[in-house]
Amino acid sequence: MRKLDYNQTIIDIVEWIREYVESANVNGIVVGISGGIDSATTTSLCVKALGKESIIGLGLPCSSVPQDLIDGQIFAENLGIRFIIIDLTNTYNEFLKSASASINSNQLAMANIKSRLRMITNYFIGQSLGKFLVAGTSNRSELAIGYFTKFGDGGVDFEAIGSLYKCEVREIAKLLNIPDVIIKKTPSAGLWEGQTDEDEIGIKYDILDEILYRIDNSLSMVDLNTDIIKLVKDMIEKARHKNSLPPVFTINS
Repeated sequence: MRKLDYNQTIIDIVEWIREYVESANVNGIVVGISGGIDSATTTSLCVKALGKESIIGLGLPCSSVPQDLIDGQIFAENLGIRFIIIDLTNTYNEFLKSASASINSNQLAMANIKSRLRMITNYFIGQSLGKFLVAGTSNRSELAIGYFTKFGDGGVDFEAIGSLYKCEVREIAKLLNIPDVIIKKTPSAGLWEGQTDEDEIGIKYDILDEILYRIDNSLSMVDLNTDIIKLVKDMIEKARHKNSLPPVFTINS
């Protein structure tokens, strides 16, 4: 893995956020705070960039683990930002009730509704309270393999930590004084009970990060497991549509 100057990286990201928000001529940033390390790190960077008065944190439980909301709320309160809780559970259940009358679905399709409901809510709050950008909270590891919901948590205005591998986010979080209870929490998208990132992906983040780093930099992987390398490359290929704008048919005149 690369050796970053994490203190300088924080300075660079903070300046990048500040410049982007200023260029967009908006009032601030909305961040969905899940109680996990990625959203906490993103929120802290946004506060450093703009100040706590310009950041709105959202707690959006949707048949979620109660402790995650508690952790997110305590974190937001300690940062001193405004924190709004909107429980989407009833909305989610009503949608499923209506949709299930016409189609049989599956666990992943239903779980992705949660992420898309949160995206809708992020933008609703941002537009209702003024001109606010929606901050994404995905890291490089997730973006590379498509471990996000298209038009869900992938529906954002910018990705402040999108160039940081998961292991690097942990180091940045420590320097930002993110609470240990959040840093050490098992990574989970919270899409269903007992779900964890690494179980769903099928690879530990530390291994995934190393493979992605070598792929990104065209480095040798002769010492790594070939089956796992193939799995990662397959995920990257399948995720290409998630990381691109919709293709547009061009008429040849």
